[in-house]
Amino acid sequence: MKETGPTSMGRRNMLLGAGALGGGLLLSACTSNSNGDADKANVKATTAASGSTPGKHVTIGFSAPAADHGWIAAITKNAKAQAGQFTDVSFQAAEGTNDVNAQISAVQTLIDKKVDVLVILPFDGKALTSIGAQAMDAGIPVVNLDRVFDNSLAYRTWIGGDNYGMGVNAAQYIIKTLKARGVSKPVIGEIAGIDNLDLTKQRSLGFKEALAKAGFSVSIRQAAQFTADSGQQVMSNVLQARSKLDAVWNHDDDQGIGVEAAIKQAGRSEFFMVGGAGSKHAMQEIKADSGVLKATVVYPSSMSASAVTLARLIGQSKGMGDLVEQEVPTSITLFSATVTKDNVDQYLPTSFT
Repeated sequence: MKETGPTSMGRRNMLLGAGALGGGLLLSACTSNSNGDADKANVKATTAASGSTPGKHVTIGFSAPAADHGWIAAITKNAKAQAGQFTDVSFQAAEGTNDVNAQISAVQTLIDKKVDVLVILPFDGKALTSIGAQAMDAGIPVVNLDRVFDNSLAYRTWIGGDNYGMGVNAAQYIIKTLKARGVSKPVIGEIAGIDNLDLTKQRSLGFKEALAKAGFSVSIRQAAQFTADSGQQVMSNVLQARSKLDAVWNHDDDQGIGVEAAIKQAGRSEFFMVGGAGSKHAMQEIKADSGVLKATVVYPSSMSASAVTLARLIGQSKGMGDLVEQEVPTSITLFSATVTKDNVDQYLPTSFT
């Protein structure tokens, strides 16, 4: 997940949260406040402001990694569901794969089919840059989803999450809570994701730099693998290494299931924890307020629905409803909201399972 493009630019990009574009494009769409809606796709009902009046027919090709993680599964589901909102869109999805060569081959097939626009969440942005560029050279605009290609010539528009901002917002919640509790020299733990990924590096950097502004620092940091099993093992190690903790940030809510299991197994409750990504399980735990998990910072899985909407607009040579410009922007960074007990009902419908 290369961060040398839009993701590293952070605030210099168009930073958007839910509703920032009004009726033009709701990036964290929901239709109900009932918890059951978290199992449904996050889509935005079409409106006149979003340019949804039927126009030129657009065939959108879609490629993403295998749905072996709750967030990735939601990405694919949300993209397909959003395409179904439009009568002038055909949606052709390649089979998800974590094999780089297989994904390149799948995208090549979509290029050969002459789809109008491509939406690509690459397993590895660097490795798929050349196929993105090939599509652009063939006159097929590419919406690069989240994991950015190495070269901006390989995509028309990039849309994705703010990994650095996740770390910043997690730190800000921790700082505020610790100060409210009168803790001046806290012991802070960090359970990171896969350490060789740029997204993990960006999250940790944002966390570190935001903590430093308050005079705080990470006392112990270990990396897991975005899985429950690895989360449980790593958190067990941290708990054994530190007899006392004041706060913990876990980068990923899926691996957080294992992290929570380790905490319960150890019988520890002297600290509070912040999660990451925005799973349904995490939000339900936050709402129940019966454990150490008190907040999570969202990495919106609804971004794929927005990517499909952008692809349609690009295919029809339209701009975004509430913007003055007549074209879709080249880069959109989504805001990482902090979900707490106070606002969890607002975000539960956009969570992933």
